[in-house]
Amino acid sequence: MKVDLFDFNLPESLIAQTPLLNRSDSRLMVLDKNTGGLTHTVFRNITEYLKPGDCLVLNDTKVLPARLYGVKDETGAKIEVLLLKQLESDEWETLVKPAKRVKTGTEIIFGEGKLKAICTEEHEHGGRILKFKYEGIFYEVLEALGEMPLPPYIKEQLDDRDRYQTVYAKERGSAAAPTAGLHFTNELLQLLKEKGVHITFLTLHVGLGTFRPVSVDNVEKHDMHAEFYQMPEETANIINQVRENGGRIISVGTTSTRTLETIASANNGKIVPSSGWTDIFIYPGYEFKGIDGMITNFHLPKSTLIMLVSALAGREHVLHAYETAVKEEYRFFSFGDAMLII
Repeated sequence: MKVDLFDFNLPESLIAQTPLLNRSDSRLMVLDKNTGGLTHTVFRNITEYLKPGDCLVLNDTKVLPARLYGVKDETGAKIEVLLLKQLESDEWETLVKPAKRVKTGTEIIFGEGKLKAICTEEHEHGGRILKFKYEGIFYEVLEALGEMPLPPYIKEQLDDRDRYQTVYAKERGSAAAPTAGLHFTNELLQLLKEKGVHITFLTLHVGLGTFRPVSVDNVEKHDMHAEFYQMPEETANIINQVRENGGRIISVGTTSTRTLETIASANNGKIVPSSGWTDIFIYPGYEFKGIDGMITNFHLPKSTLIMLVSALAGREHVLHAYETAVKEEYRFFSFGDAMLII
């Protein structure tokens, strides 16, 4: 299957650079996955499309202020560091720029010495293993010195870092936000609960592979990045009960989808409490076992995310929906508008 099958024309002007003042004021396109039919509304009206007994599954990961700016101890040269994954103790897998300035043994200083790091390993494409030194609690130091790692296509500065967090973010560890959840407010979640919709949570820490372009011609040859997930027992029990009662499982975002499908695929369609790493790659031809519908944002051309959405709703239906979104000037990507597929 050719990657070019998932291409479409996207004017740069439609890439949302800033969040809306009110989260749930974003537009919502509802796509019927069976017919391809489209409905246009606003996100706060999602209550009209979810039924009592349905279950929303949200990703409660919390984005780390993972971008750090420091200087080399020897020369004062400026170094940018992006934290990717905590390894053991105070060692982290990172990306550094410019990588040629950071060799094994290089010391980097942040915040006038409040945080220091020594490079212990060099990897390709700017990857470095850094061991950090500090006083106190690492995450508190990071909160004081770090910046939100906004995606590369967002050029504007974010005035309020909480706008790149969901209102229910809890488990620290992501390098990027699960952006489909950014549209929810606490008030909207309460309205859904009052309607009888189950609100449940899992955790998947989003890695930077989310933004990695597909660099091969054939979809099947793309290597998917691995991300860590946790499925709590309470969430698993609710999902299985909803399924038994005939309710729909609606995942919020591609991250929740990948977690549910990873677990369901390994357990004959059942959701079990578990944790681990998933590198599942979902594209057309895949048979869904864990979800009935999903909420998602509008994604990059030729990305693994649009391939996943196409697997659920059909490539032709999705591309028609995206063409319509461009024509109707929907906002795209992290701070953009939303799509409900049911």
